[in-house]
Amino acid sequence: MPEATATQMIDDARVRVTRFDFEPGAETGWHTHAMDYVITAVTDCHMRLDMPGGEVREVVVPAGTAYRREEGVEHNVINIGEGVMSFVEVELK
Repeated sequence: MPEATATQMIDDARVRVTRFDFEPGAETGWHTHAMDYVITAVTDCHMRLDMPGGEVREVVVPAGTAYRREEGVEHNVINIGEGVMSFVEVELK
């Protein structure tokens, strides 16, 4: 599968802000979040979340909405939509 494109926007003493753009079928690859984070959807995001232990979740995050998670989340995020999917991740240092 192709990889999502990660564009670093800010990385200072307090936050790291990264925009992720996914072509259909693109994925982040398995990763563990080292910091608390907030995701804001730029487009409607049709995601498949592969979780540890084989759990799979499919979610839709509407454009303009946000959610937050605490450090330690481990997953692989895949665009299962038909169009480009984009979101901005703000990691809290």
